[in-house]
Amino acid sequence: MITRRTALASLAAMTASTAHADTWPSRPIRMVVPFAAGAGIFDIMARLTSPPLTEALGQQVIVDNRPGGGGNVGVETVAHATPDGYTLLVGGPAMTVAPLLYARPGFDPLKDFAPIGTMSASALMLVVHPALPVKSVAELVAYARANPGKLNYGSGGIGSTPFLATELLKSLAGFDAVHVPYKGGAPALADLIGGQISFMVENVPGTLPYVKDGKLRALAVSTAHRSPLVPDLPTMQEAGVKGYEVVGWSGLLAPARTPADIVTRLSADLAKVLSSADVKAQMTKLGAEPGTDDPQRFTAFLQSEADRWGKIIRDKGIKPE
Repeated sequence: MITRRTALASLAAMTASTAHADTWPSRPIRMVVPFAAGAGIFDIMARLTSPPLTEALGQQVIVDNRPGGGGNVGVETVAHATPDGYTLLVGGPAMTVAPLLYARPGFDPLKDFAPIGTMSASALMLVVHPALPVKSVAELVAYARANPGKLNYGSGGIGSTPFLATELLKSLAGFDAVHVPYKGGAPALADLIGGQISFMVENVPGTLPYVKDGKLRALAVSTAHRSPLVPDLPTMQEAGVKGYEVVGWSGLLAPARTPADIVTRLSADLAKVLSSADVKAQMTKLGAEPGTDDPQRFTAFLQSEADRWGKIIRDKGIKPE
């Protein structure tokens, strides 16, 4: 039975939703990247999509880099932001495993966010410093086994995609190396180029320029299929690491309880931006594919990522350093 109170409540909800749609956005929107500015795929995707989103939304979308804590600082910033559509997050695999790696990460990845849509999917690349006497994955594994404790690798922090990808490689290939955490992929790459660390598994867009310049040596890509950017480079599986597959992804999220009409508007505008010929062409040059998940599919994907990496973390007994 529909009472007068129920009818009034429904009318109020409809009016509020319409108000959101009519007035939002009325000021600049902040797109938080939880890693340092530079080579990371999250920063690349934020800077690639923010100009066309600015045009589509009629308000400036400002990229705000908030590195620290393996990405937790930036993610927590958005988790506790006012859910009004003016603070967004460019997230990735790290946020889905934070509760398994940190006693108090400051957020729940499956409860504190309203997924908007995936932004990209791309391969990662195993790269080494040219001074390291290895030219293949098999040679790297053999060298690591013959020189225990000598090799180290960098990443944007515990729980970051490169960290998880490298730990999976170590586990499947049967070797060890010391982890050196950084506040993002860019400073880690800088130290790799400088010879302070031995190798990394990092995104193709960020590492390829250095490979072409001869500052790094590429050994393999992480995906099940070869990257069109480096078609001559084998996959990890082709290089002998059976069962290895890691896809780097990024996605756009808002704080939980952000009005549904705002999430719907952002999802639709993001999809249009990612399907535009210009953005698709730029992503192809970066070796990335546009994301296609809407809020519902993205929500299910986040759960599957948490389950997948959670099993690896528990099986390996990975703990924060």
